[in-house]
Amino acid sequence: MTSLPICVAALYQFTRFTDCAAVQAPLQQVCDTQGIKGTILIAEEGINGTIAGTDDAIAAVLGHIRALPGCADIGIKFSRAAEIPFIRMKVRLKKEIVTLGQPGVDPVGDVGTYVDPQDWNALIADPDTIVIDTRNDYEVSIGQFEGAIDPRTTSFRDFPAWFRARRAELLGRTNKPRVAMYCTGGIRCEKSTAFLRSEGIEDVYHLKGGILSYLEHIPEEESRWRGECFVFDERVSVGHGLQQGDYTLCRACRHPLDEEDRASEFYENGVSCPHCHAQRTPQQRSRYAERQKQMRLARKRGQAHVGARLAGTDDR
Repeated sequence: MTSLPICVAALYQFTRFTDCAAVQAPLQQVCDTQGIKGTILIAEEGINGTIAGTDDAIAAVLGHIRALPGCADIGIKFSRAAEIPFIRMKVRLKKEIVTLGQPGVDPVGDVGTYVDPQDWNALIADPDTIVIDTRNDYEVSIGQFEGAIDPRTTSFRDFPAWFRARRAELLGRTNKPRVAMYCTGGIRCEKSTAFLRSEGIEDVYHLKGGILSYLEHIPEEESRWRGECFVFDERVSVGHGLQQGDYTLCRACRHPLDEEDRASEFYENGVSCPHCHAQRTPQQRSRYAERQKQMRLARKRGQAHVGARLAGTDDR
């Protein structure tokens, strides 16, 4: 794995930027100078993104980012790739680095308590702990922690409405309600704890580093995780030890596919799968088939094709 030439860095940090445009331009310049590809989001609440390039180039860009206000200890997850999995480099200005759509939430100054992976099992095993998965339904479908509640949301911005509708039922389960939340890499559960705090819930916890940190540090024989973890890169899913999993990705709907899905009569690589076939018109499937054809031709020519991009980088 370490012999692969390209370094991929996924990063985020909640911090306060008073002038986002002043952060954007120099960061774009250093990424372009170093030949980095990927996407970085800048908002008043912080920075979030995934970038790829050579080790030296990534080190130079991360050095620049760590010099930004509040980013000295920014969380970064590294992986390796045979080639850069992105087409271009964009540093974009956004209202939020992960979209929840709740203006009163403060993920910088008022969040829940971090829980290290080594302490997570004891927390979620406690019957007074309400465990909530903050990820989207297609992510939860391939794996989750034992006993976790699945909100069945299709977007993170749906989480506040789901919680408000279920609040009485959820918190009425115990005399001393304690809420523990988790997500892929930490950013969504960190912001969701800030949301619960804004709703008056004080005893709130989140898994530090997310599922990926748990799978990296907790031995499988001690694990309370079941299944695989969806990731937003070319691996699609990982298991314990962050070993690549068995899932692939439907290029039409971005749903993870297992062996049974790929054996379905509705599966055609790059065109459709059992999860989206009924929702797509023949015209759409025809366009997807043409895109897949152009991708194959581009690979034969040794060129990148925009259709080869994987799922987005904003939900980890």
